[in-house]
Amino acid sequence: MAEHRYSAEQVDAAVAAIADGDRFADAQELVTHAAPGLQQILGASLDAGGFFDSAHQGEITRVAEIADDESRRAALAQLVAEESRLAMLIGVAVGLALADELAGADEQQGSDQ
Repeated sequence: MAEHRYSAEQVDAAVAAIADGDRFADAQELVTHAAPGLQQILGASLDAGGFFDSAHQGEITRVAEIADDESRRAALAQLVAEESRLAMLIGVAVGLALADELAGADEQQGSDQ
């Protein structure tokens, strides 16, 4: 697997490029195709990191037991937001690893020809 280092400027430019709707639509199509495998990787990463162990279950129980409706809604929203951010960060890491794998496959394919 090829290792790439990106500057902050390169990452900023890439983020700006994928903000274009057409380019992002292409990426969404690829992700939809790969979703089952990516879901397995996400679940395994969360499990390996201990993110869905007893602490997670305890947090769900704590939020569910908040008596005040408004406080419970706020705590639930915070829990969902935190878990979404965590999943997004893992997703980005998986995306970078996938890009490296695809680049390596392209290099291998090019050297085979």
